[in-house]
Amino acid sequence: MSISGLITALATPFLADGALDGEGWRRLLARQVAGGAQGVVVAGSTGEAATLSEAEYDTLLRTAVEVLGGRMPVLAGTGHSGTARTIEATRRAARNGATHALVVTPPYVRPTQEGLRQHYLAVAEQGGLPVVLYNVPGRTGCDLLPETVAQLAAHPRIVGIKEAVSDMTRMKALLALRGDGFAILGGDDASAARTLLAGADGLVSVGSNVLPGAFRTLCDLARAGNHAAAEAWDARLQPYHDFFTLESNPIPVKALLQRLAIGHGLRLPLLPLSAPHHAAADHLAADVGALEELSSH
Repeated sequence: MSISGLITALATPFLADGALDGEGWRRLLARQVAGGAQGVVVAGSTGEAATLSEAEYDTLLRTAVEVLGGRMPVLAGTGHSGTARTIEATRRAARNGATHALVVTPPYVRPTQEGLRQHYLAVAEQGGLPVVLYNVPGRTGCDLLPETVAQLAAHPRIVGIKEAVSDMTRMKALLALRGDGFAILGGDDASAARTLLAGADGLVSVGSNVLPGAFRTLCDLARAGNHAAAEAWDARLQPYHDFFTLESNPIPVKALLQRLAIGHGLRLPLLPLSAPHHAAADHLAADVGALEELSSH
């Protein structure tokens, strides 16, 4: 399956006692179908992957494949600090039915660019899934530079990159690498409109957990080159962009999901949304239905 358009980085719903909310997970998956999402990421950073057991990871991924299989790509977060562990996690995702592996740069260890190149080649050659690179240096302390991406993009099993650095100079360098076998995906909701208007293939979005229809509309307008309409629609989404950055992801988006009866809270060390932001969460949650209706897919 091709990776393009709106891809939702799914949050993982938990019950009040901290266990997985299986019914909430299915409702979240159904929400993506109804809203027109064109792909999902399971167990990425938005999904609190670091807190999941292997059994929970398997359950989430198998359920997503069961519900969505054949409709859209199901990307599994498989990146770890070590290459051998990343390869094993990628093989695990393949056994559970994922279509692609979303592989973040190795957190904390800060490899050189050559180390990153060899890491990704090993995962691509041994993991058993097409690999989507994921660069988010603000979280990992490791920056995958465009010149290294250029060396990796030619590999037949490395099929794209999710770039969370919102700098347009960076994005233009990556867009020069896009082609039939290598997709460029934005990883930042707030800069998505200009990234897509510049020629990116899609967006891996956090906000689309709550607003899949609205973010699908943004992607469609921008990918069609409709600058005025895309910018106007992005302005309509600006209060959500602002809200989702009030505290560390996925704290704000999970506050809105809870108000939509999907999940209850997070796992330590993350805490629920701070009390001063509750009024904003209530206000935006009350607006979700109307906004999704305007952008019905």
